[in-house]
Amino acid sequence: MNPMEITKKHTIDFTRIFDILAYQGEKYPNHHALNAYSRDQWQGYSIEEIQHKVDVISSWFVREGYSKGEKIIFMPIMGNPAWMMLDFACQQVGLISVPVHPISRTEEFEAILTETEARLIITADTDLFEKVGVIIKKLNIDVAVHHLLQDVAGYFEPLRLPDMTSEESVKLQAMKKSVADDDIFTILYTSGSSGVPKGVLLTHRNVVHNIKAILTLLPLEPGQRVLSFLPFSHIFERTTSYAYMAFGVSLYFSQNKESFAHDFKTVQPVFCTSVPRVLEKMYDFMQEQLLHKNIFKKKLIQWSMAVGKRYGTGGPMRLWFIIQLFFARVLVLNQWRHMLGGKIRYMAVGAASLRPEIGRLFSAAGINIVEGYGMTETAPIIAMNRYEPGLNRFGTVGMAIPGLEIKIDEPNADLEGEILVKGPNVTQGYFKRPELTQEVFTRDGWFRTGDIGKWEHQRFLKITD
Repeated sequence: MNPMEITKKHTIDFTRIFDILAYQGEKYPNHHALNAYSRDQWQGYSIEEIQHKVDVISSWFVREGYSKGEKIIFMPIMGNPAWMMLDFACQQVGLISVPVHPISRTEEFEAILTETEARLIITADTDLFEKVGVIIKKLNIDVAVHHLLQDVAGYFEPLRLPDMTSEESVKLQAMKKSVADDDIFTILYTSGSSGVPKGVLLTHRNVVHNIKAILTLLPLEPGQRVLSFLPFSHIFERTTSYAYMAFGVSLYFSQNKESFAHDFKTVQPVFCTSVPRVLEKMYDFMQEQLLHKNIFKKKLIQWSMAVGKRYGTGGPMRLWFIIQLFFARVLVLNQWRHMLGGKIRYMAVGAASLRPEIGRLFSAAGINIVEGYGMTETAPIIAMNRYEPGLNRFGTVGMAIPGLEIKIDEPNADLEGEILVKGPNVTQGYFKRPELTQEVFTRDGWFRTGDIGKWEHQRFLKITD
C-alpha cells in the first residue's frame, strides 16, 4: 500500500449519517456488517452489498419522482437489514423518515399521517399493512402502502431490484452531494403532556455528534459481534445501530422476543444495548429458580447473589471479597453469561432507571453494566457512565458525553433542579410547533429536559424525578 492510500484511510470522516457506509467500507470493510436470521441460519450482508442495495433503492425513489424533504413513514417492530437499507436510501436523496411505533393508537397515527403528509408508508408485516390500509381508506387520502414480507402481495419491491442504470448512478451522486449535515433526516413523534404527538426534528449533525461520542465511549473493535433487540422506531437503538457500523462490528438483529435466548446463544455477542426491564426479567427468572432448588443449592445461589450485589460499591476490593467473588462466579454467576452466549462483556442500559443492585449483580457476573440517560430531542444520549475503572457509579446516569454541556437549573449546586442541556446533538425543535419549540428553550439557548436531577460526587448526574 502506498503512503497516499494509508493517508486516505486515516483521514476519511463522516458528516452525514449515510457517509458511514463509505467510512466503514474504507476503514473496516466487513463481510458480515448486517445480519438477519433466515431459513434456519444467520445470513450476512457485506458493506459492499449494503451500499449497492441502498443506492438502488435511492435511485428508485428518484425515478418515481420523490423529492427532497418529502416524508416516508416507517412502521418497524425490531431492526433488520432491510430497515437499515431503507433508512440510508431515504437519507441519500433527502427524504425524511418518520418512524411510527406499531402499537401507536389509531388516532395518533392519523394525526401523524395528516400532519406529515407522507407519500409512502412501509410496515413491518401484513397485519400492520392491513391495519394501515383501513385507516387510509377511512381518511380517503392518496398514499402508497407496502410491507417487508417477501413473496406476499404488497411487498416493497425496490428491495429486490438488481441494479440501476449509469445515468441513474450519476443523478444519485448529485443528489447525495446536495444533502447537507444540517438537513432534517427524520421526525420522531413522542407523546406530549396533553397526549397530542409532537414531532422531534433531528438533523444529520445532531445524530452524527452522538455517534462520534459513542465511538469514544464503547470498548468495541472491528469484527466483533453485537446483538440488537430493541425497537428500531426509537432513536436509542437507531443511533446505536449507526454507531455499530462506524465501529466496523458485525450487527445481528434479533428475530423477536420469543427468539431472545436462541439469538444470544447462536450469535455470542460481546455487547448489546438494553432497557432495565430486560435485566429485571432475567433477575426475576433467577429468583424464581430458587423455588425449584434443594436447600443447599438455594443457599448457594442466595449467597452468590448477595456477594454480587456488593460489587462496585466504591473503593478498592479487599482480598477477602475478591476470593468470595471468584467462587460466586464459578459456582453461580458465570451461568448468567452462558445464558447470553458466553462472550458478552458489556451492556449499556437506558430509557429508564435501573435498580443499582441489579447493575452490580450483572457486573459481578462479568457483564459490565453502564447506565445512561437521554431523550429523543438529544439524538438521544445526554450522559453516560464509563467502562473505565472509577468512572461508573451505580444509581447515577454518569457524566455528560463529549461536546455536551449539562447544568442544573438551581443556584445551589448541591440541590435538585431541572436538567438543562446544550450541544450539537440538541434538536432544532418540533415539527409545525413553533410555540412548543419556544417553550422548551431558555433565552440563552439551553434545552429544558423536564427531568429533575442533581450532581453526585460533583460530576455524576443522578435523576431524581
